[in-house]
Amino acid sequence: MHGSESGGERGATGGSGVDHAFLALERELAVFLRRARANSGEMAREVHPELEAAAYGLLVRLESAGRQRATDLAAYFGVGKATMSRQLRALEGLGLVAREPDPADGRAFLVHLTDEGLARYRSVRDARRDRYVRKLADWDRAEVAELARLLQHLNARAED
Repeated sequence: MHGSESGGERGATGGSGVDHAFLALERELAVFLRRARANSGEMAREVHPELEAAAYGLLVRLESAGRQRATDLAAYFGVGKATMSRQLRALEGLGLVAREPDPADGRAFLVHLTDEGLARYRSVRDARRDRYVRKLADWDRAEVAELARLLQHLNARAED
């Protein structure tokens, strides 16, 4: 909305106490997240037909951050230890991740992608990236970089 459409001098709330910029943000994020969940399910099935959509994010995290303790993964995703253990067992059963003793603490284990898990994940990730390139082909590269920067900023705030 432009100045006169949003209430002009009354500011972002239009005198109603409702901040229209944040309403628009909430609406667009809801659509984005709904589509992202659907895409995660599709990508998970592309990695392995039995892979749960929620577990796809674990592959993303393990590929980008490397070996991780299950407790650190649970904290990162904001889920309980039992949920994380269940997801990791499923990924292990599919041969996508493996555990090894943590050299810093013999009682703990580090989770990592197997060679098979890494290859399958990267194949799907690369295909997804190609789709983004096609969908955003008419965007200026600076706009793509700015969107990535803003999303990173939003994600960093979510971790606080």
